Amino acid sequence: MRAIEDVDALASARLARGSAAAICAVALASAMLAAPATAEVSELRISKQPSIIYLPLVVMEQNKLLEKRAKAAGLGELKVAWITFNSGGTSTDALLAGNVDLVTSGVSNLLLLWKRTNGEVNGVTSVGGLPMLLVTRDPEVKSLRDFTAKDKIAVPTIKVSSQAMVLKMAMEKMYGTAARDSLDPMTVQLGHPDAMIAVVGGSSEINSHFSAPPYQYTELKTPGVHLVLDSSDVFGGPASNAVVFGTRKFYDANPKTVAAFMAALEEANQLIARDPATAAKIYLDTTREKYSVDEVVTMIKAPNVVYSTTPNATMVFADFMFKTGLIKSRPSSWKEFFFPVVHSLPGT
Repeated sequence: MRAIEDVDALASARLARGSAAAICAVALASAMLAAPATAEVSELRISKQPSIIYLPLVVMEQNKLLEKRAKAAGLGELKVAWITFNSGGTSTDALLAGNVDLVTSGVSNLLLLWKRTNGEVNGVTSVGGLPMLLVTRDPEVKSLRDFTAKDKIAVPTIKVSSQAMVLKMAMEKMYGTAARDSLDPMTVQLGHPDAMIAVVGGSSEINSHFSAPPYQYTELKTPGVHLVLDSSDVFGGPASNAVVFGTRKFYDANPKTVAAFMAALEEANQLIARDPATAAKIYLDTTREKYSVDEVVTMIKAPNVVYSTTPNATMVFADFMFKTGLIKSRPSSWKEFFFPVVHSLPGT
């Protein structure tokens, strides 16, 4: 909250200094012209989370694509620090605290910070969209309406993660507005790897998981675990569930670094599309997860899987969050909460 208060204070201070700034404009302009250009960052700190949703970032990291693109752009030897968090809430806290420069998380977390900081936090790009599956080992649960107080559903962050948000959307779509929040008391916060262990282990009170690939596939291979909901059925197709976002201050001060990041991400996406087996091997060599290359390739090629910088269905989240009061005003377009670097793309 301290970082948000600082943003609000900064905005007020800018308004108060408006007249003085106008008087000093000529002097400031002269000083800026005389001064050397401010250097961009020499180290870039980026967060990601476990899951093949973040595959392009894993490829970027292991093939040092960002370092290569930064050097080609004249930025020298850019140091890149990749930081893994198990939840979007932890990631956004790190961004507000100034401990990371770019965060990769769900659209809902982006929209919360965009609104709370009055637009000082915006999206940079989409990473991709992969179906998220709600699974359970409770044999009595065949549909969402069958969950009871004895069930515990793991999501990365309660109420505001992509999984938690889609759960509310599905409840409303299937059973009406009054049912929207009825599963909230059953959700618990747990990172995907730990949630998978809880579900397949069979002894934890957490018997259900709104999961993500690859963990959902391991869960569904476990005897007694079955599918309850596919997020693609809620959206009617692919939807971005991993986006990169950061502060306006960072974006404005580091245009070449942002461009290098985008170029590296596009290169990673091209590799995944051209040679999914190589991308799968890179992922497994990095994560040490117990899947075969063929299994990961099958996940990459599954229906409704998209690795793209184009934001998809982000306004669906915005509309829902406005309707439910999580954000107090509705953006007129997805471009309102994304920086101009992706405005030429056919986002939704």
